[in-house]
Amino acid sequence: MNGPTLHKTATDRAHELPGAQLEHPFGDDWEVFKVRGKVFMLMTEVPGRPVVILKSDPGEAHALREQNSHISPGYHMNKKHWITLEGGDGVDKELVWELITESYRLVVHHLPKAQQPVDPHTYGTSTRASR
Repeated sequence: MNGPTLHKTATDRAHELPGAQLEHPFGDDWEVFKVRGKVFMLMTEVPGRPVVILKSDPGEAHALREQNSHISPGYHMNKKHWITLEGGDGVDKELVWELITESYRLVVHHLPKAQQPVDPHTYGTSTRASR
């Protein structure tokens, strides 16, 4: 998947998530997706390369970086809890959707229960097998 397709795929997925909102707090060059005011995805270009920045469990983030050369520590974010995804071989719709859904679930999990738009323990788990 190339960079522009990565951004389109990520945007399409983010817009499907309950309660997700797009903001531009850092200017037009940054697209920031939030749920209940908390960031779960950022998109920008890092010298000409479209990237998607996502929250990730620290252990999972480490494993992802070791398994995929197109995943690196979070650009301008906490390197332990965020990853950066760029387009390339091995980056497909399924991977993008899974990483975005997991980022969203991690953020929702830390919201007060009354503010959670979905159950973070079960949301998205049944759809993984169908893709």
